[in-house]
Amino acid sequence: MLFNKIVAAYDGSKAATKALNKAIELVKLSPDATLEVVHVFDFPRFYVAEGYAPVPASINQDFYELAEKTVEEAKGRLQAAGVNGTVQLIQGSPAEVILDHVKKNNNDIIVIGSRGLGGIREFVLGSVSHNVVQHAKVPVLVVK
Repeated sequence: MLFNKIVAAYDGSKAATKALNKAIELVKLSPDATLEVVHVFDFPRFYVAEGYAPVPASINQDFYELAEKTVEEAKGRLQAAGVNGTVQLIQGSPAEVILDHVKKNNNDIIVIGSRGLGGIREFVLGSVSHNVVQHAKVPVLVVK
């Protein structure tokens, strides 16, 4: 079975890089296939007592610059592989954004790494890949 509208989630981690490489392989199998790479970032939030503590603008700027760098890295990987594709930078909760993107764009497969850069948040809330697998309406290829 070949897929036509492939979306790859990319956060710059080792597993995400492997997932992007697998998505590139899939798109090369079908000349009519398209590849969309989505990098989702969110600004840090520090929860204190009953609310969120303000985060200095410089820290938010650092997060945004890292997100832009990650997008450029993904574009470079596509170019090096000789694959045409789009790379988008979207702010929000990663699993929700990925699932929403797939729904809006009628993608027919999601390629995602098994572990990203989530850290303790991932441990507490469940991994992005796990949430995507549980809620996706299309096939999900989880790459280790």
